[in-house]
Amino acid sequence: MFTSFFRNLAISAATIITFSLGSFTQANAVNYVSVSSDNVNVRTGPGTSYQVTMELFKGYPLKVLSTQADWLKVTDFENDNGWIHKSLVVSGNTVIVSGSKSVNMRTEPSTKSAIIANVDRGVVLTKLESKGKWLKVKHASGVIGWMYKPLLWP
Repeated sequence: MFTSFFRNLAISAATIITFSLGSFTQANAVNYVSVSSDNVNVRTGPGTSYQVTMELFKGYPLKVLSTQADWLKVTDFENDNGWIHKSLVVSGNTVIVSGSKSVNMRTEPSTKSAIIANVDRGVVLTKLESKGKWLKVKHASGVIGWMYKPLLWP
């Protein structure tokens, strides 16, 4: 009787731990968003009465650090922080070139493939596909190619 009680207790504890870890992982998952339109203000605090510190353009990717009511505390690829209203962002589907000066865009996910463009630091691209350490992206001009992920953010 006691053996079956302890076995059931152990199974229950394992189940609770598993579900708790799953919730912990989801709650602490990194969340990225993209700015939904041009001329969006980032502020020093969670409200329109706070000073504007940056003005962002459509597609600009941001990492969400925390939330307060309808406001998101965010950071960008240069670690600039601020607050943005949640209605001004969408689920993150963009990246920004974070490499030193410019980064090669290639026809295939390989350094041996042809270079089709050089993309400057700070340019936003739309994510299309991922393959290993490479990301297939689309430039605003319509050019599509592959770029090395470590040179992009996020």
